[in-house]
Amino acid sequence: MRGAALDGREGAAGTAGTAGTAGTAGTAGTAGTAPASVPGSGRDASRRPRSTSAGELACRALDLVGSAILLVALAPLLAVVAVIIRLESPGPALFRQRRVGLGQREFTVYKLRTMAHGASHDRHREFVLRLIDGERPEAHGCGPQFKLARDDRITRIGRVLRRTSLDELPQLLNVIRGEMSLVGPRPSIPYEVERYPQEWLERFAVKPGITGLWQVSGRCELTLEQMIGLDLDYARRRSVWLNLRILARTVPAVLSARGAS
Repeated sequence: MRGAALDGREGAAGTAGTAGTAGTAGTAGTAGTAPASVPGSGRDASRRPRSTSAGELACRALDLVGSAILLVALAPLLAVVAVIIRLESPGPALFRQRRVGLGQREFTVYKLRTMAHGASHDRHREFVLRLIDGERPEAHGCGPQFKLARDDRITRIGRVLRRTSLDELPQLLNVIRGEMSLVGPRPSIPYEVERYPQEWLERFAVKPGITGLWQVSGRCELTLEQMIGLDLDYARRRSVWLNLRILARTVPAVLSARGAS
């Protein structure tokens, strides 16, 4: 079994869930097939636009209302955390990274910085590409993981932010901008997508999300194939009711810190 799902965090060059069970992973396919293309190639199965429907409009309304309420309610907390980040290590409080979203179009994702500013990402890039190719490089924490062992680039406050998922909160801005949804697959890093097999590209038929089936089903406790399987399952079943169920499961998942590190 290949290693667990990839979370680029800040550990990516060039540049943060789920009602199903791990059993859906069988739909993911294998990573050993021909690599997937990047935006601009002829492999456009994931680029066919989803038709505008009442369901899609309901999902967008949920995104706008939910993200606006959360941003207002959490603004004081975000301000305090930003100050702590700046006091602990030099550099900006906000981290920006290129990710791949709906239709394999790239966008800039926003996160709270959890690593030392200017930290090299080459080691993490090599790590995740080996993981996609089917190797099991050294990891840490629970289960077959996707994070570097002994990653000393992460700050003290950064470890807390990752464990509680607070580093993801600035992505609410991406939701308001229409680049992400509250619920959806994890936004992929461009160099990861270059290695994706064709059957994985269906995950780009929907917007990436802040939470999703993977996040509420164990996160780092899952393998890469299980994460992709959950993403594909979500892309095929997406609805406002499924999104509401996943959002309801996100709160206890975050509070329990299950699969987080």
